[in-house]
Amino acid sequence: MRPALEVADILRHCGRQYRQTHADGLSRVQRRVMSAIELCRTAALGGHVEQCDACGHQRIAYDSCRNRHCPKCQSLARAQWLERRHAELLPQVEYFHVVFTLPESIAALAYQNKRVLYDMLFRTSAGTLRTIAADPKHLGAEIGFITILNTWGQNLLHHPHVHCVVPGGGISPDGERWIACRPGFFLPVRVLSRLFRRLFLEQLRRAFDAGVLRFHGQLEPLHDARAFAAWLAPTARSEWVVYAKPPFGGAEHVLDYLGRYTHRVAISNNRLLTFDGHTVQFRWKDYRHESRQRTMTLTADEFIRRFLLHVLPDGFKRIRSYGWLANCHRADKLATCRQLLGVEAPAAKAEAGEDYRDRYQRLTGRSLRDCPVCGKGHMLRIEDMPGGLPRAPPGPDHAP
Repeated sequence: MRPALEVADILRHCGRQYRQTHADGLSRVQRRVMSAIELCRTAALGGHVEQCDACGHQRIAYDSCRNRHCPKCQSLARAQWLERRHAELLPQVEYFHVVFTLPESIAALAYQNKRVLYDMLFRTSAGTLRTIAADPKHLGAEIGFITILNTWGQNLLHHPHVHCVVPGGGISPDGERWIACRPGFFLPVRVLSRLFRRLFLEQLRRAFDAGVLRFHGQLEPLHDARAFAAWLAPTARSEWVVYAKPPFGGAEHVLDYLGRYTHRVAISNNRLLTFDGHTVQFRWKDYRHESRQRTMTLTADEFIRRFLLHVLPDGFKRIRSYGWLANCHRADKLATCRQLLGVEAPAAKAEAGEDYRDRYQRLTGRSLRDCPVCGKGHMLRIEDMPGGLPRAPPGPDHAP
């Protein structure tokens, strides 16, 4: 069922004015995201006509934009990704969730250098986990894990951090044993935090020396080496936030969690409450006050600005795998893990002959075929519609 209010509605109403007002500050990627969301599931992208084989009801199904920032286009991609991850779960292993967050001052620089600093966040958080886990004083094993980048808080402000989902154990250096962590405890957070801070600042200084960082607006004075060093000094003394959540209840709970964080956009349509043409009201959780549900009202201009803060660079991967879950040797390393743990690999699920509607129903449990009127028939595709030409819904006399 379509939500009463969508991000697309706000962009269609205010997007043109926003483009004019902020013409100098909008990137090409941000403009493309706005256009994709505005056109998603409209006649401009084309579609097809479906008819119920029982009652004859007809409807138009417009095509999706498939942009990864669109709130309407992620459900099937998320379900397919989760199914592939399900085959990689180790049923006898405890799973942990570790979050690495950039300090606020570094986050401001990250917004102006997204590709460079987001990549740096991935590398240093992964390096921190692998280094500490490989240390015999802590675990002494090679680990594998998934890392997911989020750049927003509930209030839509810029808050870059990564979520790492890590099995609680790994392969011994000689490859002959599975080394499990202590029950309920993975790695010491304070040790992770200190190494993460050191690795990130080292790479940030190297990036500055190499001249790959850009400084604009209030950060423009940081072009000077002394000013940059003075600006960076307090972050080297502060505590960086690395948060280890309680372990998951079991491997089956990992996918439930991942489903809430993968393929997400800055705000989902179901959090939107009202839009009067000038202001937007939406729900948000105040994590600083026991996750209380609150409402926030922003001008449409500010809402769009905050939404566009989280547009990623072209081709940037926000979900990455490391260690023995890295793509280059995942199959072989997983086979080793299962052998050491004495567990069988899950049976592969056949997908032959599936179209997107079959796959969607199998993965999500929701049918795209059932007739919304009689509930007995199936909607069959009877006519294709090219994009670009607006069209009204078919009338009762429309013939296949």
